[in-house]
Amino acid sequence: MADPTPVIDDLRAESGELDLLVAELRPEQWELPTPAAGWTVAHQIAHLSWTDRSALLAVTAPGAFRELVEKALAAPGSFVDEGAEEGAALPPAELLAAWRAGRTALCEALLAAPPGARFPWYGPPMSAASMATARLMETWAHGLDIADALGVVRPPTDRLRHVARLGVRTRDFAYGVRGLTPPAEEFRIELLAPSGEVWAYGPEGAAQRVTGPALDFCLLVTQRAHRADLALTATGPDADRWLGIAQAFAGPPGTGRPRTAADGPARRADGRAEESDRPAQGAAR
Repeated sequence: MADPTPVIDDLRAESGELDLLVAELRPEQWELPTPAAGWTVAHQIAHLSWTDRSALLAVTAPGAFRELVEKALAAPGSFVDEGAEEGAALPPAELLAAWRAGRTALCEALLAAPPGARFPWYGPPMSAASMATARLMETWAHGLDIADALGVVRPPTDRLRHVARLGVRTRDFAYGVRGLTPPAEEFRIELLAPSGEVWAYGPEGAAQRVTGPALDFCLLVTQRAHRADLALTATGPDADRWLGIAQAFAGPPGTGRPRTAADGPARRADGRAEESDRPAQGAAR
């Protein structure tokens, strides 16, 4: 069973970095639109706060969490937006305080969870490590939306290893949520980390392969960029199909991101698109 401490530490670091980005924003900056249609910077933080509170209930009060699931099932097309709208209506100082308190309480609850415990979620039940990984993934992805709205570039870090691993592990989920049968064989995925390390998953001799920058893979599985704007290579028809449907988040299939340029963006040495051609960082909610 995985020790959740390393990913919880990285979740705290990812959240802290985003906190520094928004802590001193002027009131009007909280109202800036982000690439997620209808969502401002305030909506993005409110969504993170709302989801942290939901996760805390899943860990500490499963009965109360089941009530949230029932509400979600009753309004599948609107419950996420409603949660974000409620938080976004708060004064920025109150919203920040709520987000900070919720994420701190969640990390403490995950650290205190019994070894091997699994918690209910909107998708399959999750361990403490998986729950922290999912929260890190969302914090990073929605942080990109906020940075995009503010015109800020956030350099990628090796904390993306958690997002990449989640993207690999959710391969079959991406098929299943679309009513498709996943391939029986494992894929080989080789990703170049921001540090220059290679992160590899699956058997070396697999016929179906995906290679490219880890950042681009993470942008793809969180649906923050169109595949055509990313430097990912698929070898084999099954791997190619997967890159068209991949998603690391629970819930129904995302709509994906529109392509930004007919020939794709110019790319820097670190694998990121040049700022003038960066894909719009949309939110898969």
